[in-house]
Amino acid sequence: MTQSLEDYLEAVSFLSDSGGVRVTDIAQRLGVSKPSVLTALRALEDRGLLEHERYRGVILTEKGELQAQAIRERHTFLTNFLKNVVGVSQETAEKDACRMEHVLSEETLERMRAIASCSE
Repeated sequence: MTQSLEDYLEAVSFLSDSGGVRVTDIAQRLGVSKPSVLTALRALEDRGLLEHERYRGVILTEKGELQAQAIRERHTFLTNFLKNVVGVSQETAEKDACRMEHVLSEETLERMRAIASCSE
């Protein structure tokens, strides 16, 4: 799955924490157009990760929920690692974690987790 689709899936997950998710909400959160959101939602729906009905909103499937949770966990870990272990600002940690979460291997993440647990 592409970085872009992972960002959309993560956004749907975060937005669903506060209730229903609309195309407009996703567009605002990611700073993209509604047509871009609709294209991404179709691709995620084709992968069985969410359901979208026009005028009804967006709902993650069980498979989508599991994948979104994994993405969110990586994001949270990386943000905390960068902030607490590396010592960068919260703003920088958030921005960098958002980019890193998509490209780091599991091996690298595991090594970073080991370093983080040693520094606690």
